[in-house]
Amino acid sequence: MAVIHPFNALRPSAEHAAEVSAPPYDVVNTEEARALAAGNPLSFLHVSRPEIDLPDGTDIYSDRVYSKAVDNFETLKSEAPLEEEEQPTLYLYRLIMNGHEQIGIAACCSVDEYDRDIIRKHERTRRDKEDDRTRHILALKAQTGPVFLTYRGNQTIDTMVMEVTITEALFDFTATDGVQHTIWRVPDAVRFVNAFRDVPVLYIADGHHRAASASRARAETRDRSFSHMGDEEYNFFLAVIFPADQLQILPYNRVVRDLNGMTDEEFLKQVGEQFEISENANPSPRERGHFSIYLKGRWYGLKLKSNERASDDDPIASLDVSILQDRILDSILGIKDIRTDKRIDFVGGIRGTEELEKLVNEGKAAVAFSIYPTTVEDLIRVSDTGGIMPPKSTWFEPKLRDGLLIHTI
Repeated sequence: MAVIHPFNALRPSAEHAAEVSAPPYDVVNTEEARALAAGNPLSFLHVSRPEIDLPDGTDIYSDRVYSKAVDNFETLKSEAPLEEEEQPTLYLYRLIMNGHEQIGIAACCSVDEYDRDIIRKHERTRRDKEDDRTRHILALKAQTGPVFLTYRGNQTIDTMVMEVTITEALFDFTATDGVQHTIWRVPDAVRFVNAFRDVPVLYIADGHHRAASASRARAETRDRSFSHMGDEEYNFFLAVIFPADQLQILPYNRVVRDLNGMTDEEFLKQVGEQFEISENANPSPRERGHFSIYLKGRWYGLKLKSNERASDDDPIASLDVSILQDRILDSILGIKDIRTDKRIDFVGGIRGTEELEKLVNEGKAAVAFSIYPTTVEDLIRVSDTGGIMPPKSTWFEPKLRDGLLIHTI
């Protein structure tokens, strides 16, 4: 049974929603965040990436940064201003990008269910990133960006969603990246709470570090409390929950800086021992089990030879990202751990294969790999077995914005 919890959202006024909203903190670096927030004192990046208001070179994990986040949050509350909902409620959050549309339920979900794997994961988290967002939550006493969850949709909830979308929206704007964001207040939250009791499990699509940090923040807050009833707001974390059949996953491509001491010909020869290689390939693979690589100004297509194919019985080994890692990145290029190896970088599919060509043509990479995207069914299958997908397996688009709905704890 999935527990969803109405909450008193802290949110901007409709007039300033577009100005306040910001990309997720973890998809931009300090320089990108500073550029995006320039000239916009209401941008939520001043709260989620507060180092942009401190001198260059400031340690992003220093005490000064979290103190600045608190100061900026208080300023934003008064200047946006941010308003607190009078009654606990739920929201619908619709995203539209290039004709693709998805609508999720914005709610708070149970930390207990996260800890017990009723909310299932597919990714390992990094301790330093957990530390950062845990400190951020505790300093602000708020969760400022939602976890992106999914579930196997059902007709009852779909119908209820459609009924709400014909009412007047709370927010409706198009961000600078062309994505339209529309939020409705749900008039009868109890109906949705009851309907989700028939949803057996939820899955984290994106936001593992946010969820893990909410769990750690709950534990620290509970340990400092004089009493703990289980219904305090810190027992829940902010999320938007989308039906799985509405999600869009783009490829998460790879570029490698060198060929591990090999010439182009030597590299291709080794690759050809396991893959059928074709020339003048399409930069974007058209089906699972196919790869495209960009090398010296040319695209090559790769397909595993029949005797080299991974078994579909193993939900992790059969992923294209796993095949690429095992058969080429590790065994040929010597990249054992893509989390720590400085020779490899990752390019989200939203940037297109032109970005891969640019990096190789400019000499910033020796070879680029274009991958067929992981599917939502892959994610669910791995999560259901308790498995962990390789790092950088999925790139979800469009992305939710920070600062539109805030959960105070």
